[in-house]
Amino acid sequence: QVQPVESGGDSVQAGGSLRLSCKVSGYTDCLGWFRQTPGKEREGIAAIYMYSDDTSTYADSMKGRVTISGDKWNKIVYLHMNSLQPEDTAMYYCAAGPSRRWRVCTIQGSEYYEWGQGTQVTVSS
Repeated sequence: QVQPVESGGDSVQAGGSLRLSCKVSGYTDCLGWFRQTPGKEREGIAAIYMYSDDTSTYADSMKGRVTISGDKWNKIVYLHMNSLQPEDTAMYYCAAGPSRRWRVCTIQGSEYYEWGQGTQVTVSS
């Protein structure tokens, strides 16, 4: 059974950085990072194909501020976030899902079938 487990959420000042981690048990093609705040729709951030060194997908709104990377041997995916702002405050989720096209992972949450419990990121001004 595939089960993602997130960690690394914290409270930081605006302008700061964080690295979130997601460790997954079992086999999955893709791991994606998403975030959600109460009253808002879930937002896809980035996704990575677990068995390739350079196959990742980013939301246009997040490009340049986040980097997704993977340790395929230990099945851990990291989300590095820079220049954090109060609007980045959210619960961040990691999810496992299939690759529908050759080594391409989507950031559409509906494509993912196993979700972690989330890790809270709070950014204060």
